[in-house]
Amino acid sequence: MITDGFMYIATLIFSAAVLVNLPKVFKGKAAQNFFKFAPPIILIYLGLMLLCTFKVWDLSSTAEAYSSLKNPLLYAMLFIMLLRCNLRKIVKLGPKMLIGFFSATVSIGIGFVVAYAIMHNALGEGAWRSLGALCGSWMGGGGNMLAIQAALDVDEASMAYALVMDSICATLYVMFLLWAIGFSGKFNKWAKADTKLIDEVGVTLEAEARANTKQITWQNLALLIGSGLIVSALSQKVGVFIASYLPFFDKATWTVLVVTLLGIVLALTPFGKIKGTEEVSNVLLYIVIALIASRADLGSIGNAPVWLLTGMIILVIHVAIMVLLAKLFKIDIFTCAVSSLANIGGTATAPVLAGSYSSALVPVGIIMALLGYVVGTGGGLIVAKLMSLFG
Repeated sequence: MITDGFMYIATLIFSAAVLVNLPKVFKGKAAQNFFKFAPPIILIYLGLMLLCTFKVWDLSSTAEAYSSLKNPLLYAMLFIMLLRCNLRKIVKLGPKMLIGFFSATVSIGIGFVVAYAIMHNALGEGAWRSLGALCGSWMGGGGNMLAIQAALDVDEASMAYALVMDSICATLYVMFLLWAIGFSGKFNKWAKADTKLIDEVGVTLEAEARANTKQITWQNLALLIGSGLIVSALSQKVGVFIASYLPFFDKATWTVLVVTLLGIVLALTPFGKIKGTEEVSNVLLYIVIALIASRADLGSIGNAPVWLLTGMIILVIHVAIMVLLAKLFKIDIFTCAVSSLANIGGTATAPVLAGSYSSALVPVGIIMALLGYVVGTGGGLIVAKLMSLFG
């Protein structure tokens, strides 16, 4: 059993590194099909939770190392991730794409609130906190979930159910959307949707991406890492200061909001064009996920079926609302599906779905997913507040 803090951290990072490299090692057809169903981010969740369950490390002895790293790295990751989200490019998507995206965001929030209203007695006391964190993930990405978890002070054991629900329900939903996109012709005809503008935007964005030929340098990586860490440190100080005068939110929530604002603003400057933001933010994301999963004991999970049913209710409500809005606003299936997956799946899956429709539209999937990072944290906190009204 590991009791040394540094050994614990080293083990987590090494384990995460091995798991994210598995798709490069095992390249057979069967292996690739497996990784489509269980991508590395899910393997990290499950793998580290299993190691925790089997008592590979002592939770009390390693608690200090965990608490000293988790939130600071989380804030740094969120900042660097948001540097990729240039609001000027998002405007190019046009009103219909933005309507589709925010329709998905709102309908997901409605799904969480309604499902919790139905299932809250079975889910257990305080489940709204875990679901609120998961809602942040389903509106944005893993970074938003971790930010809300920190803001609501959700412990790792409480998040275990939500993580199981996330991995299974979200994976099944991705498979459903990949299947549904094959009926684009029939759906678009039924919704009376025009896809001309979307096709033009996709071609334009792909040309812009090809024109950016800058290389990633170690100086860029050093600058990004250093900037992320200093923003994390200063934002925590600012969060404490603001909370002392405006106690409407606690210090963790204010810190997350300060980091989010800085990331969005700097993304519009030349700093947001530095190569390497995706790589550095992904590394930090996997490390933070490994840290979170390392504190969740699967031995305490006994109510998973109820949580899975709750997840299915959320998705059914979300899909029903999206179909109705598609008919009302004449939104095509690409916009509906990618908007939905940009929220629920994030940058890992939305571009894949966009590419299955048309390779020229992969950049649209990426930008839509990045927009989720902007709204995910605030949206999740609002939904958590609404769910808390049910007890």
